[in-house]
Amino acid sequence: MPVPDPKSLALKTRAEYRLIGKRYHGVDDPKVVTGQPLFGIDVQRPGMVYASYTKCPAAGGKVRSFNVDEIKAQRGVIDAFAIDGTGLMVEAMPGVAIIAKDTWSAFQAKDKLKVDWDLSEASTDSSSQFSAQAKAVANHFPATPDDDVGDVDKSFATAAKTVEAYYEYPFAAHVPLEPMNTTAHWHDGVMEMWVPTQQPDRGLPLIAHVAGIPQDKIVMHQTRVGGGFGRRLVNDYACEAAAIAKKVNAPVKLQWTREDDFSHDFYRPAGYHQFKGAIDKDGRLDAWREHFITFTADGKKESTGANLTDNLKYSIKAPNLRRGKTMFPLKIATGSWRAPGDNAQVFAAQSFMHELSLASGHDHVEFLIDAVNRDVPALVPKDPSVNFSPKRATDVIRMCAEQAGWGKKLPNGSALGLAWCYSHAGHAAQAIEISMDANKRIKVNRIVVVLDVGPIIDMAGSEAQAQGGSTDALSTAMGLKINIENGVIREQNYNAYPILRLPFAPMAIDSYFIQSENPPTGMGEPAFPALAPALGNAIFVATGERVRRMPLRDLGYSLAV
Repeated sequence: MPVPDPKSLALKTRAEYRLIGKRYHGVDDPKVVTGQPLFGIDVQRPGMVYASYTKCPAAGGKVRSFNVDEIKAQRGVIDAFAIDGTGLMVEAMPGVAIIAKDTWSAFQAKDKLKVDWDLSEASTDSSSQFSAQAKAVANHFPATPDDDVGDVDKSFATAAKTVEAYYEYPFAAHVPLEPMNTTAHWHDGVMEMWVPTQQPDRGLPLIAHVAGIPQDKIVMHQTRVGGGFGRRLVNDYACEAAAIAKKVNAPVKLQWTREDDFSHDFYRPAGYHQFKGAIDKDGRLDAWREHFITFTADGKKESTGANLTDNLKYSIKAPNLRRGKTMFPLKIATGSWRAPGDNAQVFAAQSFMHELSLASGHDHVEFLIDAVNRDVPALVPKDPSVNFSPKRATDVIRMCAEQAGWGKKLPNGSALGLAWCYSHAGHAAQAIEISMDANKRIKVNRIVVVLDVGPIIDMAGSEAQAQGGSTDALSTAMGLKINIENGVIREQNYNAYPILRLPFAPMAIDSYFIQSENPPTGMGEPAFPALAPALGNAIFVATGERVRRMPLRDLGYSLAV
């Protein structure tokens, strides 16, 4: 059939759509809820053996020796050996593999493993030390700014009001319910693998490098993923399985423990922001200065996920704006984490916007709308593919305020907070209505989410992402924090990392979509970032206490049932 002339094609109008915008169930939903073996952890192969893999608790450590004879003598153990790996965290770091007849035997032997680690190149990172260092340098703005628009110094000198604030947030882990795993079988010159990965193509060259084989000798079966959130964009666990499989004459399932998952994640980086803003005589945002303190793995560029997100560069539109950064060296691996960059940076920026709106004396919603519509040619995206739009931002802010009942009188102890973000090509606003008691227990009464991500293809999936992203963001803001001491992750399981439990989940999350004709974009990211600042803003309205760091449990806050 010849390709038709595009000019001759008449596209359907929205009124003619039969499928787009309707609600659909996932094709695997019945299998998921009835526990069918769809995930990597469920894979079974004839003659399969099972492996655990132990790496140095401090990233970068190497194996000198281990109690090999004692481990091989353990019940159910078939073999045990050290692997040098490639020394790259995205591939295979040095460690000890234990091969056993079943997972339980591999884990029991792992508990008895004694490794003499060479720590000469291991991480000595400390999150508490980073926090102290950041506070010490926060007020020393870098000599060379990254962005410098207008005349910031003049604006501060002539401002009606100036506001300064320091914000910080911690490292965070992905910890999906299904720990990392891969089944690999080296046979007939082929590495056949069953991998729960978000990006199989990204893993192929890495696996080939680790195994010493061409990429066309890798056959990868992609299983369902029991939670990814960016963690399974990295295929280190698949690389480890390939390295082990080359030494085992059978299909081998590598299964990480929960503690492995906590100890060897690619973490969301912590971050620290020193802000100063100026309000002019008309109560408008006139200047924005931001010192961003972050991390670098190589001394040249930011660690993965630790750069100041471009989304905020587009959406903070002060006519006088200056940004600079300080980077601390970091050996701990960082990576993409749901709504990379925006997930925590929006908390800092949008909370500070609320501080500025209060100083302006204007209504917060009107202040946000005025600020996003400032005409600052130097801040207009130069990349024509960037779809940031002040009008779309205005529309989601306005609709969110209306749907949340902005301006209505609430009972004593109750409050409404609102924030917005431009995140991963989506425009989103979130509002949260809370009640609080004298013991800082927060009752979430309602969350409102408004998004413009273009036309909605699957309404059920989009609503689920809006609700899930808001719940995930609430969980993160309230309780999630990774502490690092001398290169070692202190939190080792969910008991120390309190992900939101069902009784505390918000019962009312109302999602609304502006069905624009813009090209459709994703739903997995933009419904996350604005929730935390909206919550912090609501807490200020209710109590007068400004929340400037996460998680809120460190400040004495908790959720009420």
